[in-house]
Order: sequence, then structure tokens, then C-alpha cells
Amino acid sequence: MFAWITGTFAALVILFLAAYFIFPGLVFDAAVAMARRSAGLVLKEVTIDGHRVPYLEGGRGEPLLLVHGFGANKDHWTSVARFLTGDFRVIAPDVPGFGDSSRLAEANYGLDKQIERLLDFAAKLNLEHFHLGGNSMGGYLAAVLAARYSLKVSSLWLLAPAGVMSANPSELQTLIEEGVNPLLIEDEKAFDRLTDMVFTVKPSMPAQFKRPMLKRAMVEAGFNAKIFEEMFSEAVSLEDELVGLDTESLVVWGDSDRVLDPSGLGVLCDLMSNAECHMMLNTGHVPMIERSAETAKDFLSFHGRAMR
Repeated sequence: MFAWITGTFAALVILFLAAYFIFPGLVFDAAVAMARRSAGLVLKEVTIDGHRVPYLEGGRGEPLLLVHGFGANKDHWTSVARFLTGDFRVIAPDVPGFGDSSRLAEANYGLDKQIERLLDFAAKLNLEHFHLGGNSMGGYLAAVLAARYSLKVSSLWLLAPAGVMSANPSELQTLIEEGVNPLLIEDEKAFDRLTDMVFTVKPSMPAQFKRPMLKRAMVEAGFNAKIFEEMFSEAVSLEDELVGLDTESLVVWGDSDRVLDPSGLGVLCDLMSNAECHMMLNTGHVPMIERSAETAKDFLSFHGRAMR
């Protein structure tokens, strides 16, 4: 019996190693599913404006709608969500055009249309009022939505939002002005450059997981170029949009952000009359991934004060 158990275990190890090296995408998908379960999130789906929109949902309490950044997806919120689902009904969709949502060549993915789709998504889930958070492009969408539809947004959580026009130029913005867009991944070198730019300390990850991530990023690059043009060719200024906004807000920025310059935090602090601002030390562009526990604690503390 012992020999049979030992042999079976050895066979399973061999099968796992074979899958890891030969089919890393399958193992990567399994790891993503495991992380979702650990966070208490369940995968669901709705249809919005002709787009299938998968989303993650879990937890109890008031709804907290989280919007990811450019080229990202709903799972950019998974690691921080595990600290939030005890207090909130966390909802993280794939913004139409990204992640596993539909990409429609004939559709427009500009600011106004994407905000309209987010509102339709909220209505589909019967969310009359909700807390709203966003990172980077998602922060840009969240900020403008909150400014234009403030009665729907109970509180606003911005993590390094795009759209702060008077901030100092970032490394990424300088490259874009020179004709190179690091957000559009064409090869492994570009993938590594963007990863280095996003994180101060890159998360630990099995080397084989890079293969499916790189492949996906390269496949999506062409469509992402279309979205980038439609979203940012005539970008609006958060300085203009947020004037007069009295929604309880928390603005967070990493002090080592190379994608959007940390000077944006000071701009928004001076502009927003009802906002708390927090500069996270030794942190890059995605605090909810790089320092998920600290980021969640910061938000929960803010929410406890704001909702008193």
C-alpha cells in the first residue's frame, strides 16, 4: 500500500511539473482561480452594451465597485479584496475592451462611453449607491463618474489616477511624448520594461507564468492601441472635473510611481475639499497589488472615519 501511495504521489508530481513547463497557462489559470477563492470572490458575468462583462464579486456589506487600470483586468483587485470582503460587497468588473470582456471593433471606448457602461453595469446589479474605487485609468474613470454622478457615489477611492494634467511629467508620459508607448506590449523586452516601471519590488512569481501573461499582452496590444487613442487623445482634466466635489474621498499614491508622477497627489489634495491623501512609501503604481494589506488597512481606516 505504501508503495502504491508513493508511486501515485510521484506520478502526480510529474504531471504537475509537466503541466507547469509544457502548459503553463493551465497552471496559471488554476493559480488565479485559487487566489479568487482565497479572497472570497466568485466569477460572474453580465452583458452591457453588447459586451460580455465578466466580474468578480464577494463579501458582505455596502457595495464597493473597483475599476482596474489600462491593460489590466479584474484580478488586479484580488489580493486587496481578501482584506475587504469582510466589510464590503466587493465587485470588480473587466472594463469593456479589457480582460475577458468583449472587444468590439465597431465600438467606441472613449471616456464618456466607458462611464456610461460602468453606470449600466451598476444598474444591472441594482446598485443605486456604491462606494467607488479605481487605479490609474480606472481612477480616471472613477473620478469623472463621481464628479458627474455624485449622488450615486457614497465615497471615492483613487489610487494613482490618470488625468491630473498639472502634475509633473512621469517617465511613462515622457516616453509616450517621444513616440514610444510602454503600455502596448509587442515583445518580451517591452513586457519587462513595463513591469519594472509599475512595481518598486516586483511580486514573486514562478518564471513559467510569464509566458501566458506575455502572450496575452502581445495579442491585446493592437486593440489596446485603439482604446488608448479613444480614451486619451482628448483627455479631460481632473482639475476641472473635481472642482466642487464634496464626496468623501481617499487619494493614494506611491512615492516611487514611474507611470504617473506622485506630484499628482499634491495637486488633488489642494483641489479636493473633502479628501484624505496618503503617500505610500517605497511603492509603485499599483499599491493594491504591491502592498495589498497596507492599502486595504488604509482604506478601511478611512472608511471608518468618513462614515461616522
